[in-house]
Amino acid sequence: MEHVRISVPQSGIWFNEQLSDLGAVHHMPFAVRFAGPVDVQALGRACARVVARHPMLRAAVRQSDGVPYLVEGKPVRVELGSDPGMEIALPFDLERGPLARLSLLDDGRLLVVVHHLAFDGQSTDVFVADLAECYRAEVAGFPPELPVFGPGEDPDREAARVAAGVPAARAYWSGRWAEPDEVVLPGFDRPDQEVQEGEAVEFRLPESVLGDAAERLGVTRFELVVASVHALLRRYGNERPVTALDLGVRPAEARGHIGVYVNELPFASEPSPAMGFAEFARLVRANLRELYRVREVPLGRAVSGLRPGVSLAPVSLTYRRRIAPPPGMAVDWVVFNETARNALRIHLVDGPDGLGVMFQFPPRSIARADVERIAAHWQAILAQVTKNPDTALQELDVADGTVVAGVDTAYPQVSALELFGEQVADAPDAVAVVSGDARLSYAELDLLSGQLAERLRTAGVRDGDLVALSAGRSERLVAGVLACWKAGAAYLPLDPAYPAERLDYILADSGAKVLLADPGTRLTGATLVRLDEPALTALEVAALGELSTASDGAGLGELASTAFDGSADHLAYVIYTSGSTGRPKGVEIGHGALTNLLLAMRDELDAKAGNVWMAVTSLSFDISALELWLPLITGGSVVIAAEPDTADGAALTKLAKQHAVTHLQATPSTWRLLLDAGFAFDGTALTGGEALPLPLAVQLRPRVGRLLNMYGPTETTIWSTIADIPSDPARISIGRPLANTQLHILDDNLAPVPAGVPGELYIAGAGLARGYLNRPELTAERFRSEPVRMYRTGDRVRLRGDELEFLGRTDNQIKLRGHRIELGEIEACLLAYAKEAAVAVQDGKLVSYTVGGGSELRRHLARQLPAYMVPAAFVELDALPLTPNGKLDRAALPRHDEPAAPAAPATGVSPEAAVAEIWAEVLGMDGIDPEESLFDLGGHSLTIAQIAARIRDRFDVDVPFYAFFDTPTIAGIAAVVSDRGGHA
Repeated sequence: MEHVRISVPQSGIWFNEQLSDLGAVHHMPFAVRFAGPVDVQALGRACARVVARHPMLRAAVRQSDGVPYLVEGKPVRVELGSDPGMEIALPFDLERGPLARLSLLDDGRLLVVVHHLAFDGQSTDVFVADLAECYRAEVAGFPPELPVFGPGEDPDREAARVAAGVPAARAYWSGRWAEPDEVVLPGFDRPDQEVQEGEAVEFRLPESVLGDAAERLGVTRFELVVASVHALLRRYGNERPVTALDLGVRPAEARGHIGVYVNELPFASEPSPAMGFAEFARLVRANLRELYRVREVPLGRAVSGLRPGVSLAPVSLTYRRRIAPPPGMAVDWVVFNETARNALRIHLVDGPDGLGVMFQFPPRSIARADVERIAAHWQAILAQVTKNPDTALQELDVADGTVVAGVDTAYPQVSALELFGEQVADAPDAVAVVSGDARLSYAELDLLSGQLAERLRTAGVRDGDLVALSAGRSERLVAGVLACWKAGAAYLPLDPAYPAERLDYILADSGAKVLLADPGTRLTGATLVRLDEPALTALEVAALGELSTASDGAGLGELASTAFDGSADHLAYVIYTSGSTGRPKGVEIGHGALTNLLLAMRDELDAKAGNVWMAVTSLSFDISALELWLPLITGGSVVIAAEPDTADGAALTKLAKQHAVTHLQATPSTWRLLLDAGFAFDGTALTGGEALPLPLAVQLRPRVGRLLNMYGPTETTIWSTIADIPSDPARISIGRPLANTQLHILDDNLAPVPAGVPGELYIAGAGLARGYLNRPELTAERFRSEPVRMYRTGDRVRLRGDELEFLGRTDNQIKLRGHRIELGEIEACLLAYAKEAAVAVQDGKLVSYTVGGGSELRRHLARQLPAYMVPAAFVELDALPLTPNGKLDRAALPRHDEPAAPAAPATGVSPEAAVAEIWAEVLGMDGIDPEESLFDLGGHSLTIAQIAARIRDRFDVDVPFYAFFDTPTIAGIAAVVSDRGGHA
């Protein structure tokens, strides 16, 4: 073999090897087992005959001027080996060769490891058949009877044929190629690197598994495999499943030859969930046959600027039929090479004795149990479509984790008011509320709230009414809530810090009859009465600041018992949350739901007398009800942080130390303030209201005794799930459901998703709100009645083990240039480098907002995310805007004005002029615009290799291949040369 041009498939493999360290990705191992004892000498001679017959096995790859070619490499010998894993992983020296290794293992198997540059799946059959005949002949002492074959296909003729097919391939891919979306698989996380150590799940299936279904459907076995895998991916929620397929391109002249005659191409489908499987399989059949027409042309030749990589799709599929092994010999057709190159690589070897299947995966990104589940789902689909080929794709049954239920606990049907009354009776002198210098015992708080309740009743408040409550952060706020309940009413919190227009709207929309307010509030008095005289009565005597705890409270108990009947459906409060129309909506929470939450949290926290809670949350934020009432129904006390202190980490830290606080609940934004102020305590920290970033959890966990991540919409009463964050968290969970709570994870068709697959969370159970105040249509839309009453959260989650992982909002998942993008995923990557992060879409582009992070964010993200997920602009802020509840205010993120485009580099600079000359030489054209893309000029992988080689010769600078994809222009490459110190 002297200076032989490599084939088109080989050139793509070689280029990827030059692009990055691929480890054993391209190693193709298999093992041959012999019947009876092995004649080692005869086997050695037989192997030598096979290697001599197939020069590709002993080849090496050199390059000249960036163009690779084949030469004779080092000899191939049979070595003794004991560790197949080490033999498989050992790198090949491509420049010295050979491209094959043969090892006789201790168990008598012959391990064959061949680089993909010299081998494809069909070559295995050729090698085994030739080896069997040569070994038989050597043992018997006769010459082998090997089939005669020609010299194979001429590389120049092959290159010309591929070049002739490029126009048709470009036309085919012009309307079909799109970079695949991130794949959705059970429990899968994107790997931090494309190639990594892998594992495999292997199993065998009877031949009939494919044969019966394919015959009934009228498709080939390969077409059935592709259709079934795509159906499974669609069932997992992939709207446009894409798999990378190895398609054979072996010409007739190469029959009987060992070599690489395959081209990997992506195959996409867009199945409708309502489509029957038989119809879908026929569609796959038709689309595959269109793909076959262009299968000889590598995708990089047909798609301009395609960045090369190890895989063209997150899931790849290799299928091949094999012949029966020769007599006296068995073959382990697929031996795992312990390297993962995709999210999932499926190998199928279909033979007369059954179907060998291997699911290859990266264990750092997906657990073995999840891959075993995927394999079981695939087999279940094959069984279902064999029995009923017309089963709709959305009805293929692969759901195995439908409902997650909390402990079913029979809590007493009482109200928080009654539970508070029990504490008043048990410990009347215990401290209930602390606010500044004021301290109220349980008895004093009971008396004060009773007096307020009497005045509310006098003002006309009756059972079932709604009382608007606008009070500052003091002990009077707590008394006001109790007063509403004692008067038989529900409270409607109106935070004075909220904008006046919002408060006016809430008052008008709620129809509240009475306002209970601090002195001096703008919502009291005649002005407010004049806005809605019939619906709103100003209480001249209800200003909390004018009351004294020394007033006579006689008759209070009777008033409370007659005003409130204690039923679970009796309204406790109405809290207004943001609405999709821009107008807030009122959520009605019953006493039964509130009591269930409080008692469930009592059991989770072992809450008891002596606990000290610090309340830092606005009353208009529903989580305030937990920090106020859990201590007051369990004999603890609550410290009310003053309004200015709630946004001051140092002040809160001081207050917590001063009062020996044992429990503190806050949003992640508030926890950042506290950590910045040096906060630490041995108590229990609760965080919720927005997603807890992993970096914040890692920082917070060692500063507190216990860290709980809470999750729950207002519509399901404060919290629905709880997660105990471990001391060294690797990921953040929202945990398991609280008592009497059931979680349903459903797809867009309201069908349960398989365990580990993302879906939308629906919540059922005792915590459900009554609905939206005066919004029956919205209530019917968000609160489903079938199969049980449940609330549609709009949150995407998945089940990992027995806990839930929060993935983001469904309305925070966008489609940009055809790609499905989860903004929260980008934000999670940013938070590895920035203190705070948010991502928004402006004018069709992604914009990153961070606090900290530096100038390298774009480069960091480019290494971790697909190009379409890397923001177009990066904005650094001193702080992210927050709502009064301490959540990120996305609407307040500033608009990003794109900076002016930098001026093009001046022409005539020595490196640029020299690079332009090189491009002209390689491309065979003059007058190239310094800003024109190499790929628009017809460049491809071998063009890049040639240009890089000539730059190395001229400048003594190595330009990495990936630079041509980052900046594919003369000006861009010249800048890389200059940055690396190159001078012409």
